[in-house]
Amino acid sequence: MPHTPDPHDDDGLDRVPAPKPVHYAEQALLGALLLEPARLADTEPLIAHHFDSHTHAALFTAIRTLPPPDPAAHAKDTAWLNAVLDHARPHARGLSASYLHALIQFCPQPKHAAAYARMIHADNARRILRGHAERLASTATDPGLPNPVAATLGLANDIGRVLDSLAEQFAPHPGSFPRTALPPDVPRQASEEDLEEERLLLATATAYPAEVQQMRWLTEADFLLPLHAALWQSITALVHRGDMVDPVTVLGEAQHHGLLTNSLTPKDLMALVSIPAGSPEYWGERILKRALLARAHAVADRITAYTDDPANTPHQLITGSRRALADLNSLRTRWNRATAPAPSPATRPSARPAPAPRAGPPHRPAFTSARTHR
Repeated sequence: MPHTPDPHDDDGLDRVPAPKPVHYAEQALLGALLLEPARLADTEPLIAHHFDSHTHAALFTAIRTLPPPDPAAHAKDTAWLNAVLDHARPHARGLSASYLHALIQFCPQPKHAAAYARMIHADNARRILRGHAERLASTATDPGLPNPVAATLGLANDIGRVLDSLAEQFAPHPGSFPRTALPPDVPRQASEEDLEEERLLLATATAYPAEVQQMRWLTEADFLLPLHAALWQSITALVHRGDMVDPVTVLGEAQHHGLLTNSLTPKDLMALVSIPAGSPEYWGERILKRALLARAHAVADRITAYTDDPANTPHQLITGSRRALADLNSLRTRWNRATAPAPSPATRPSARPAPAPRAGPPHRPAFTSARTHR
């Protein structure tokens, strides 16, 4: 029995298990243009690149490329349809005349071509934004990059430019913030090396508190371990008050912050902040770098969640994505402060080189949990 073309399956071309709404919008638009080629003027600024289906993009390119037929002649014969097919078929093998006729039959209202074009354009914006978010997530977690922060922030800049461009193409509307349920925050994975660097920061900050005064770009939220974050808060509180800083005074401040428990004795805490190596700025930059890359990945996940929610309009995607990027930009600002050119030796309190590679970490207590008060 001969097969009757069904526009729902795209004649076997670009078939998807469950067609998305844009699939039907593309079919309806092409059917309108094949039936009434003059409707092409209603589709601006749509281009072939905006189509999700390669086959549909090839057909749209052919329609735009060929001179429109005389309406009276077009109503009587299929010469122009045959020309469209001949132009598109080299770029979409398997395309048939029966599929073109099925598209024409599928179109509900050719006069609604502009609405179909807007649906296609909006879906393309969603795909573009999702692609950029995926690249941001991949770059933020790529251990092989020589300068992952620069690459990650560069991609964040790209997303910002994409959002600016989309904002010019889609009009805002009331209630434009997305209501998407965002994925829960995934706890940051901490290796022993990462935790050792946090411990070294605490020890060097205790040994060289003058340098901590210049490190307002590092916050408790940048630390992986809550105990380390709370100890950093204790040390910086002493420094910013102008109090004396050493392992014993840090112990006293930590006591006021409620950090001492049965699993963290005074002796343990003093040992934790008593073996410095290198400079606080060196370890602080490494901690901030990890926090920035983790934030970039979280921002990418958030934008991806927005794009995966079909209920979001283009303007909702723009608004939600811009707010997500703002969370990353706050760390970008602190990173720029941390990595700004150092002042001259005459004005800098002290300068210590980065630590040389160690044969192994110094022995110190490693605690994985502690009660903290923020």
